[in-house]
Amino acid sequence: MSGSREAVLGRIRRALGERPAARTASYEAIPRAYLRSGTLEPQARIELFRSRIEHYDGGVHSCDRAAIAATIAGALAARGRRRLVVAAGVPAEWLPLRFDWIAEAGATPADLDGSDGAVTGCSVAIARTGTILLRHAGADGRRALTLIPDYHLCVVFAAQVVETVPEGLARAWAGSEPGSPLLLTTISGPSATADIEMTRIKGVHGPRTLDVVLVDG
Repeated sequence: MSGSREAVLGRIRRALGERPAARTASYEAIPRAYLRSGTLEPQARIELFRSRIEHYDGGVHSCDRAAIAATIAGALAARGRRRLVVAAGVPAEWLPLRFDWIAEAGATPADLDGSDGAVTGCSVAIARTGTILLRHAGADGRRALTLIPDYHLCVVFAAQVVETVPEGLARAWAGSEPGSPLLLTTISGPSATADIEMTRIKGVHGPRTLDVVLVDG
């Protein structure tokens, strides 16, 4: 860390002082009139998440736990994808045969760029916004896996789907040390932007194609 930055942060810390209890009370006292918890039944919550992903031009493939590998195989075959990088925490039983799997641990930037895509899990998903949250640990994979390849297949379990953004963030931060930095990536459909002349272009900031394998139970 540079000397100037440390000096500025040091002044901020001294100005705040050692008053964690007072800061916590002040934070909790902030009025929050927005929706903080969901009201939908589980099946309605799942259907809302599905509809959001499909609205964003993402594919959704439903299955039970026993059919994860077969469902992944079908989704990849339909997209013509055969050589993929797989996140380190993805269980081997998720991965169907007859595909070329590249382990995340040994994958170089050239491997990511030259692959047909990436397969990951997620930490939590939000139904109201159709958003997938990655903490980049375990089955989430490192951040490069969902930035460089042109295709992303993400396995989402029904139990990971919450209704609202506050619920999603609370679950994503669960277990983290207070005040510790947390790298969090949010994905709402395939990467797209309309910043240039209001023309929507896919694949600018990440994969242009997203498939979700939605696992019941």
